[in-house]
Amino acid sequence: MPAPLTFDAPEIHSAIERITTAIRERHGEKPPLALIGIANGGSELARRLHAALGITERLGEIDISFYRDDIGRNPIPKESRPTIIPFDVHGKDILLVDDVLHSGRTLNAALNELFDHGRPASVELAILVDRGGRKLPFAANYTGITVETTGAQKVTVDLAPEDPTQDRITIAPAKA
Repeated sequence: MPAPLTFDAPEIHSAIERITTAIRERHGEKPPLALIGIANGGSELARRLHAALGITERLGEIDISFYRDDIGRNPIPKESRPTIIPFDVHGKDILLVDDVLHSGRTLNAALNELFDHGRPASVELAILVDRGGRKLPFAANYTGITVETTGAQKVTVDLAPEDPTQDRITIAPAKA
């Protein structure tokens, strides 16, 4: 069995900086975006992008547990949190943020939840790791790291809110 592939904190921080730079190139130095992290993986990344972009408000979190298309096969996880969007999404330019893009099903669920809260002017997507393997036709506007993986692999992103020097991404065989 091959050793897991890992990305350490400096590589992750460079990836986040690439995302931040790309957002600024498209939207200017102080982007008029509202950031919404997809819980649980995208919440910390959204917080970091929000701070790096110098946006002082318009930060939310969306929980997709009740919008999953496999809810009949997979119960709602214990770590699910309520959706918190402390602003009106109607007419706003929204940046959805998640840690990993794979099949596209999480993003589909997030869009369904988001549109239940209003009609944004636009929605863009920022992803830390694009691992390929799309089942739905989605692509990220901003990507930090692109890797090709198989269905037999698991991508684990650990963004440590209290100590970013401990950030780590691991790509390893999925447990049977």
